[in-house]
Amino acid sequence: MIANGLSKQLCLRMFPPLSRVACVVELNQHGVKEHPEVGSSNSMEWLALQKDNRVYGYLARCCMSPVAMDCIAKAIGASSTDNIPQESIDHTLEERDNIAGRFSYWSSNGQINPNVPETLTYQLGSQICVIKEINIQPFQAHFQMGAPIYSAQSVRFKMGHQKASLDSLADEMFVWTYTSPEFPMAQENRLQTFQLPEPVLCIGGILQVELLGRVQRQEMDGLLYICISYVQALGIQLSPAFSVEILDPSGMFVLKRDQRVKCEPHATSDDESGILNENVRRELRDFRRVVNILRGHVMGIGAEDGWDEEDYEDDDFDEDVA
Repeated sequence: MIANGLSKQLCLRMFPPLSRVACVVELNQHGVKEHPEVGSSNSMEWLALQKDNRVYGYLARCCMSPVAMDCIAKAIGASSTDNIPQESIDHTLEERDNIAGRFSYWSSNGQINPNVPETLTYQLGSQICVIKEINIQPFQAHFQMGAPIYSAQSVRFKMGHQKASLDSLADEMFVWTYTSPEFPMAQENRLQTFQLPEPVLCIGGILQVELLGRVQRQEMDGLLYICISYVQALGIQLSPAFSVEILDPSGMFVLKRDQRVKCEPHATSDDESGILNENVRRELRDFRRVVNILRGHVMGIGAEDGWDEEDYEDDDFDEDVA
């Protein structure tokens, strides 16, 4: 398991961006044997493999949590805004589209050309997180004749990190390491779900929503607008148990694991806690099966080599989900 780096192999298969990990660091290693200052190269290599196994193994288990939460922490900015602050991007963080008798939404500037795109950029609550789906609700202007819905024709998502230098132009402030396929949007006033083809590991905590194609023309000025009332990104926040240090300009990063902190999903009731623990145990059983597959088929090692999934007792996995 350790010698062949199966935990790392599993994580790389789940999340290819982890190929950009320059090194793995363990913080606050209470109870973890420190590396000796002097030793043979073989012993140092073995200690490094043990460290990778601990960090990647725990990362894989955290990423398999069945619990998803809204990962957006704050709005960074919009490509355009018609009226500030009445139609600011900040309003898209609130699920309600009417607060204290006032409509809550973001509106773009009006355009003649329907192909002019818009972007909404957000900072996620975790420097490293897994995003599974993004939900968007277009805004319906009930105060206008006919109650038009200012949706976009389609939407696309980018994830990445901010550049170290703040001297760049606005469209060069971020490095995008993931771009989703384009999803069509319905011209309907409802929370629309856009599930990503595979869960995405966002390194750096920046999400950008690209709104492509304008549909609705405002009767007052004859211009095309896009208006959004709510944006939600569902996933798993891995900080503070994990953090990253981006090594600009290479795009490589240091993966850090804080041994004092556990990835603990949020449950709001005793019933949910029971369901959560059962779901996590099921996921961890699946994890052991995947390890078996990787060991047997990727590394070319069979059961005759003396390793079996019973080598991993349930207690080894339950300590972090109890």
